[in-house]
Amino acid sequence: MKLSTFASILAATVLGTPVAAAPTPTAASAGSAGCGKAHLLPGVTTYNSLTSSGRGRNYFIHTPGNYSETTPYPVVLGFHGSSSIGLFFEVDTGLSSDSFSADKIMVYPNGVGGAWAGANYSEVSVEEDLQFVSDLLDDVRDSYCVDDSRIYATGMSIGGGFVNTIACSDVGGQFAAFAPASGSYYTDNDATHGACTPARSPLPVLEVHGGADGSVRYDGGDGEGGEEPSIPTWLGWWAQRNGCDDGAKLVEDSFGGDVHHTTWNNCGGEEGVLQHWKVDDMGHCWASTEINFSQVAAGQGPTHIQASQIIMEFFDKFTKP
Repeated sequence: MKLSTFASILAATVLGTPVAAAPTPTAASAGSAGCGKAHLLPGVTTYNSLTSSGRGRNYFIHTPGNYSETTPYPVVLGFHGSSSIGLFFEVDTGLSSDSFSADKIMVYPNGVGGAWAGANYSEVSVEEDLQFVSDLLDDVRDSYCVDDSRIYATGMSIGGGFVNTIACSDVGGQFAAFAPASGSYYTDNDATHGACTPARSPLPVLEVHGGADGSVRYDGGDGEGGEEPSIPTWLGWWAQRNGCDDGAKLVEDSFGGDVHHTTWNNCGGEEGVLQHWKVDDMGHCWASTEINFSQVAAGQGPTHIQASQIIMEFFDKFTKP
């Protein structure tokens, strides 16, 4: 997804305003090494940096408005699309607002060259970006009070594709669930899907996609950064990996048949581990009932569903075994 410099500047301007205090979450674990460390400006997105694979890397982080250094919080990583930064993804999705993440630490990493590994235009290898994710999680655990059993990842476009790359790797074992949106699955396509080896099964995965996506086509094919699978084929691979019973699959249609929600209800004995939302008339954007930048870039208005709400509710159902 190509995003304008103007939009990024506007994103930074919007995020300069502190958010309201959030309700206190319930402690669910002993917490990470960062418990007990106080932080200034809770509820305000801040910039952090680290060194990974000998390269300077960075990310934005947003804590709840009433962040407590003694309470272990869930962590959600949000991966931006191409030619973008984490701050823009934060604004476009609204994921840091109290309505979606009042009890979560939100982390928005920045990809090298505005992208993530996997595409033919990516500037770093899959191995280097996966190492960055692992190092980033260590950095967050060391600095903030984290519930290690509740770490999640979402992202859009190449960011969504990279979320899938994480899920297919050993690094994915550090996460409880994944939710890519409009994902370009360059590392999990017709030629390479056998190389996807999740750290455990079943592994919770939810995907959101537009049937009218002109950049990452629902039927797959040659994408901007390489070959992409059709979304039904890709979902079929995850159904196999998760040991799902296709006969227990439930499809619910809504909004006059424009929205289709598919749930696999028996995956290794677990319910709802694999889910998919398809919006027939949606292009390449983040699904939102309120207009956002990615919708403007896609030349369309608001959608019937709110991906940020759907994804957060999905995450809340799962903890890492």
